[in-house]
Amino acid sequence: MQKINPKSLPVAEKQHLNLGYMRLSDSAPLIVAQELGLFAKYGLDVTLHREVSWANIRDKLIARTFDAAQMLAPMPLVITLGATGIRAPIVTGLVLSLNGNGITLAPPLWERMNELSDQPLQTRDAQATASAFAMAQRERGEKQPLTLATVHLFSTHTIQLRMWLKAGGLDPDHDVRIIVLPPEQMVDSLAQGVIDGFCVGEPWNSIAVAYGVGVLSSTGFDVWNNAPEKVLGVLEDWHTHNPGTHLRLRLALMEACQWLADMNNREPIIELLSRPEYLDLPAHYLRPSLTGHIPQDRTDTPRQQQNFHVFSRYNAGFPWRSQAELILHQCEPMLGKIFDANRIASITQQCFRTDLYRESARLLDMPAPDKDYKSEGTHDQPYFFSEGIEVGSDLMLSS
Repeated sequence: MQKINPKSLPVAEKQHLNLGYMRLSDSAPLIVAQELGLFAKYGLDVTLHREVSWANIRDKLIARTFDAAQMLAPMPLVITLGATGIRAPIVTGLVLSLNGNGITLAPPLWERMNELSDQPLQTRDAQATASAFAMAQRERGEKQPLTLATVHLFSTHTIQLRMWLKAGGLDPDHDVRIIVLPPEQMVDSLAQGVIDGFCVGEPWNSIAVAYGVGVLSSTGFDVWNNAPEKVLGVLEDWHTHNPGTHLRLRLALMEACQWLADMNNREPIIELLSRPEYLDLPAHYLRPSLTGHIPQDRTDTPRQQQNFHVFSRYNAGFPWRSQAELILHQCEPMLGKIFDANRIASITQQCFRTDLYRESARLLDMPAPDKDYKSEGTHDQPYFFSEGIEVGSDLMLSS
């Protein structure tokens, strides 16, 4: 990565920015950019605002309380469509992270799934856990649907949860009950028996495991390898009026993501993230996912999964339009409509701004894909998309 003289960049139309983020481990790029002085390096005075729900993030971005925000990867697409009840064109020129989610279930349910399964269940085998969950649901009957929670109807979490259910032979719209809860309410709701399981980002799976109220059934990675998780979202007209500011913001966050790509930097950042002004959580809850040592339950020896959070590796920051199209197709059942190919392409090209990523990457002397689309769901190992462009595996559970 080459050093940039910020004075050579387009002028920042706005220096004082308010950025929204959630109480999640993969908020690390925003906090790192703040603490390492990367925002300041690019002439930005940033105030970070922690929120409790994705709906708050959406509403404050649209109301212009926030200049930019950490957002769920599907949010720019569905908000631009008006699917959340509010229509507002939102663009992203940077994916902040891949992966980071887990499907956690109540211990009694997990025990029953193991009794019904013909093999001991392991977190790594998402197909086996999905099948065992389906057997447990069928045993209860259609009048007693299990209740699962997700963080937002239009989220990678919901997509992964639905993939997992369908892989077990269940209909997500009829065979189970899926509700939406803020991430911070997941563990208490599971402990109190309000829900039977959830799909959420870290550290909330690790907290449920540490408390003994949950078992990590499957990681999001094992349902959909290297799925886009969080993106940097801004209103389209905010970008139009502040292109220099937006460029500087992306550069700062891309440098933060690069810093986080070095696993040797993960441990030092954990204490920082845990501070009251940021995630306000004990460091030992943040450590499992950020270091890639993921326990299945409280008695389990953690398994190594360094790709649990991916911030820059595999050209993670590039907003692939092929992934955006896949996301839109996965959202169609929740939206209750099927979009024609032209509509899908139009929304994808409006929201996932590959040109903005390439602009930033060129200035940082980072490689960037020269095409906007790649095949999805066909690679079980990392591979080179083109010379110098390595991308991750992209397998998905299939029904």
